[in-house]
Amino acid sequence: MKKILIANRGEIAIRVMTTAKKMGIKTVAVYSTADRNALHVKFADEAICIGNPPSNESYLLGSKIIQLAKELGVDAIHPGYGFLSENAAFAEEVAQNNIIFIGPKSKAIQIMGSKLAAKEAVKNYNIPMVPGIDNAITDVSKAIKVAKEIGFPILIKASAGGGGKGMRVVEEENELEAQMERAVSEAVSAFGDGSVFIEKYVQSPRHIEIQILADSYGNVIHLFERECSIQRRHQKVVEEAPSSILTPTLRKKMGEAAVKVAKSCDYLGAGTVEFLLDEENNFYFLEMNTRLQVEHPVTELITGIDLVEQQIRVARGEVLSIKQEDLKICGHAFELRVYAEDTLNNFLPSVGKLEVYQLPKGKGIRVDNGFEEGMEIPIYYDPMLSKLITYGKTRNEAIQLMLTAIEKYKIEGVQTTLPFGKFVFEHDAFRTGNFNTHFVKNYYSAELLKAKIEEEAKIAAMIAVKQYLNDKKQLRLPV
Repeated sequence: MKKILIANRGEIAIRVMTTAKKMGIKTVAVYSTADRNALHVKFADEAICIGNPPSNESYLLGSKIIQLAKELGVDAIHPGYGFLSENAAFAEEVAQNNIIFIGPKSKAIQIMGSKLAAKEAVKNYNIPMVPGIDNAITDVSKAIKVAKEIGFPILIKASAGGGGKGMRVVEEENELEAQMERAVSEAVSAFGDGSVFIEKYVQSPRHIEIQILADSYGNVIHLFERECSIQRRHQKVVEEAPSSILTPTLRKKMGEAAVKVAKSCDYLGAGTVEFLLDEENNFYFLEMNTRLQVEHPVTELITGIDLVEQQIRVARGEVLSIKQEDLKICGHAFELRVYAEDTLNNFLPSVGKLEVYQLPKGKGIRVDNGFEEGMEIPIYYDPMLSKLITYGKTRNEAIQLMLTAIEKYKIEGVQTTLPFGKFVFEHDAFRTGNFNTHFVKNYYSAELLKAKIEEEAKIAAMIAVKQYLNDKKQLRLPV
């Protein structure tokens, strides 16, 4: 493997290129006309334009990307996450063109891409699942019957869903018909597939995911867990490893369950098995993400394993060099996703120019970044600027380091989620580990954050005035 094309953009493209270069592999960037001056384009050994700004005219053009890869003599394609990363047809087409797809085989992507197919695949492996129905449903009367059997509240979920789309919580029977219609409509609009299923709604859960690695020789290992419970609109904002709530026994059980999930679909490469953990520490299989996760850096920091390097090694046919007994957790890591979003205005995207953009630096601070000062934030893509990651010997040390890093991260020109991150890392519920996926609903409001920012500004102004008066007094002293 001498040359890799990264079918992605921004920080994840740079992240993959960094490891590829370390391994002596040449890199090719693809870019839309909106990204012609982007950092990932400058960072690559070669770069080629693939189309207009909308992703369906550029980053989602799988066949075009494959054709360009062939013309440039590319040996392998890494999809990153998002875009084509969980597109089974793309993975299959890559393989058919004698190019290595750095990821699982198309069959595994297809199985785990459907929540119903995933449930079917793992049901013979004795893996706990949330009570519910295992097939698609459109009949409201049947839905009511199922809901009564498992008990309200229930959750209606799109089979092909993700990111909270096609998902509805139903508290009472009289709400079910309307909520089901909305879920089906949203699923058709977002995924072109209106299949939905029903399961028991797990109240106040923790969102725990297990990182796995698998080679083509039947070896599968897990690299412990990540806690992803701090979410807004069902999307993760803060992640950590390890979880503050898992015991060694529970960690082992969940790790073994994740390995079984991987084996159920003959998995290859790096993947993540997601679980819900209820208040009694019962865990339930949620889904499998057949790609590298946004939050993979926290696992890298606590294990010392470069996950992209492992992806590449496995893709080129190597045996996993790591055994389960070789792995141990060292220290604690956090990741804050830094989005160009206005946290005081319902997390709406904030478009503009990065007038000031200075990254924090220091021991234990890592920034996986895709932007630089002076760049415009494109309106066409996910508004994530970077991932701010901190690592310490203990959870508390990593928290304090994150607060320092947030303070040192200077951004002007757009609103970002940094103030929200500061709110989370300073909150008692988070610091004590006493939180769940309802953290934002239970503790956060724009008004509360605004009041906190105003109070801090007032204190800063008072300190500045006091310093000014002290300086003035010293200047008046006789020589």
